[in-house]
Amino acid sequence: MRRIGCSFFGGCHVLQPTPAFRFATLPAQGSHGQGTVQWLLKRHCSVTPAQLGWLYVSLCVMSLGIAAFFWAQGATLVMPFAWLELLAVGAAFLAYARHATDGEKIVLQGERLVVELETAGRTQRAEFNREWVRIEPKDGDGSLIEVSGQGRSVRVGRHVRPELRPALAREIRCALRSC
Repeated sequence: MRRIGCSFFGGCHVLQPTPAFRFATLPAQGSHGQGTVQWLLKRHCSVTPAQLGWLYVSLCVMSLGIAAFFWAQGATLVMPFAWLELLAVGAAFLAYARHATDGEKIVLQGERLVVELETAGRTQRAEFNREWVRIEPKDGDGSLIEVSGQGRSVRVGRHVRPELRPALAREIRCALRSC
């Protein structure tokens, strides 16, 4: 069974799920990424930034249209409050849109474990040697998973429910050991 996977870190490519991993995907047989395991952990967003933009434009048109009608009827204070409302809603929408594409990408390829974190449009990247990397927390702990080694550490799992983080940590450890 194959499925198409699209990520904000790259283009679309064919991914093949595997029964050994719950969260990870493996590139399809014969593709350029053989021996690669990757985890794409993304925020669940019901509205894309583009959809949010169109919603905001329609809200502006409707709100300013109603305010203009009442302003023409002599209620002059309606227009400033409509603008104030639209500025507040616009600021909230902007804050949401900045974080709508946040995510984490963990790639195990050969002897390297690469972790990329995208937050508010900024990407942080850390590479670890497969043999020296540690994955914490232990089972039962719902805190973020710490990937550490060679004097660096990165916390992942923000977009995974706390009760599923130990399973994700076990899966990454298993992939590192090639089980």
